Amino acid sequence: MEIWINPACSKCRSALTLLDAEGADYTVRRYLEDVPSPEEIRAVLDRLGLEPWDITRTQEPEAKELGVKEWARDAGSRERWIEALASHPKLIQRPIITAQDGSAVVARTDEAVRDALGR
Repeated sequence: MEIWINPACSKCRSALTLLDAEGADYTVRRYLEDVPSPEEIRAVLDRLGLEPWDITRTQEPEAKELGVKEWARDAGSRERWIEALASHPKLIQRPIITAQDGSAVVARTDEAVRDALGR
C-alpha cells in the first residue's frame, strides 16, 4: 500500500493517523517532492477508475493560471490533463492510496481510508 501525501494537508495527516492506528503497512510518497511521471499518473487513474480531471484541484492558483476549468473533458484532452498533473503536482487531489488489491482511492475521508484498508 502506498499513500501520496502533501505533509501540509490536514486530510493527508488524518489519513496517516488512521493508517497508523490500524497498524497498516504502507509507504509514504511525498508527491510534491517525488513527482509522479505521466505513466504513473495514468496507472493510478486506471486503478482509481477515474479521469485526470476527476483528481485535479481546480481551485489551486496554478490551475487558475493554466485555465484548466475551461479545458475539454474528453478522450482527446486526457493527455493534456495528465501532462498538467505531472508538470504541476500541486494540482493532484490528495491523499491517494493504492490498495493491496490493485485498486486505489482518493482518501479524503476516514471511510475512504478504511475502504482502502479493506481491499
